[in-house]
Amino acid sequence: MSAPQISIIPLFDHDPLRFDVSIRDGGGVSRHQLTMSRADLARLGGGADAEAVIVAAFRFLLEREPKEAILARFYINVISQYFPDFESRIGAYLQAQGKPVQS
Repeated sequence: MSAPQISIIPLFDHDPLRFDVSIRDGGGVSRHQLTMSRADLARLGGGADAEAVIVAAFRFLLEREPKEAILARFYINVISQYFPDFESRIGAYLQAQGKPVQS
């Protein structure tokens, strides 16, 4: 089974940033709207761009729940409320994408 395809469309380039995210796999497509402040991007991304952080966040989520269970609209900080290890693990997901992460 191949990995789900994650597509990102930036909606707003001011603070907070907002993105439309779609996840496509063999079972169809789910659509989500993610909001993230620039401060969260800097803290979570370690220098990575917003799209890389979003892909990492959704890969993290998809390892824990089906795409249909991911909230339709959410702020990136909500992930830690459901999965307390999110912030400590996102760096590994960024590195898996080949994105250098600064400590």
